[in-house]
Parts: sequence; C-alpha cells; structure tokens
Amino acid sequence: MNAPIKVLVVDDDALVRAGLSMILAGAGDIEIIGEASDGDQVPSMVAEHRPDVVLMDIRMPRVDGLVATERLRATAGPPEVVVLTTFHADAQVLRALRAGAAGFLLKDIHPADLVAAVRRVAAGEPILSPAVTRQLISHVSDGGAGGRRDRARAQLDRLSGREREVAIAVGEGRSNAQIGGELYMSVPTVKAHVSRILTKLGLNNRVQIALIVHDAEAAGRAS
Repeated sequence: MNAPIKVLVVDDDALVRAGLSMILAGAGDIEIIGEASDGDQVPSMVAEHRPDVVLMDIRMPRVDGLVATERLRATAGPPEVVVLTTFHADAQVLRALRAGAAGFLLKDIHPADLVAAVRRVAAGEPILSPAVTRQLISHVSDGGAGGRRDRARAQLDRLSGREREVAIAVGEGRSNAQIGGELYMSVPTVKAHVSRILTKLGLNNRVQIALIVHDAEAAGRAS
C-alpha cells in the first residue's frame, strides 16, 4: 500500500480545523499529522512531522498565512502549501501564490473537492486554473503591476526558445501530455524543460511559471 498523504491543518478557527481534519481523515489515504492555530506554530510542526501538504489559513492573529508560507517555501524540501480563503480575488492569496503556494481553496469547498485537491497537490499538480489566475491578477489592485510585467518579460527572455514555448503552455494550463502533443515532445522531455525553467528562474512550482507568463502578458506580450 502507498503511504498516506500527511497533512497539517493551520487555521485560527477551531471549528474550521476540526471540520477540515474530519473530512480529510475520512478519505482513507490521508493522515492528519497535526493542527496549528497560528502561523508561528508551523515551522516546528513541519520540522517534527514532515507533512506532504499544509492547508494554510490566510488571516491569523500573530503570524498570518502569507508570512508563514513565504518562510516555509524558503526552506529546503518544503511541503506543498495550499492557502485557505473566503475570497476569490484577494491580494494576500496572490502574494502567497507568488511565494510558492500550489494553489488556494475557498473555505466553503465541497468535501469531495477538498479531498481531490489535496491528492492532486500531493502528486505535484497545481490546483489553480489559468482562468482563476487571470481573475486574481485582473481584480486585485496592485500598483506594482508595471514593474512586475517588465521583470516577468526579462525572466522569459532568459529562457531558450523551446523553454519559452513550454512556459507559455504551462501558463495556458496545459498538462505535460498536452504540451508534448502540441510541441512534438515526449512527456519526459517536457518534464525536463519544466525542471530547467524552474531552476533557471529560481521558482518552486508550475503555478509560479504561470504567474510569470500572465504578468508578462499584462499589457500585451512581445512575441
């Protein structure tokens, strides 16, 4: 049997923690290794229990989910982070994604969708669609958009032509198999390109590649 997916639940609302834990623990292949009520408890609990996935509330009183995510994703071999929010378009959610979160979930998510999302993230798949990415970028007011566009274009310019094609396809939400079919590559070759893009640009995951692509396209991307 495969090892269970180890999950840490972080939320300052005890009822929310209990509900999330009960739903996930009932899935059979997911183990709740702990619950934290604030972001300042995350580092020690991650070090002790080594979860695969952390469900991270955004708003907490001492250390919020954004800071906790940034700190966690800056460590070696961090778990995947999924942020929890009550809003579709939220500046803190977008910042958490830029810091390396694999996606976000609304707190009113259906239980079956919650379980499926955790399984996907544990398997290394992002849970953020390109449409949601565009919604976040377009609806969240941020005066630094122009600077990010220029930085994103500069980052894409560091890639080879083939890597740039793969990055754009990732930004469009294509799977490795779809990218391979469109660009006439094997899936292992696509994976190798994605790994090189992540290394070249100092990124954590495919969500960050997608964000860079969308930032670069903010005012029309030069071909």
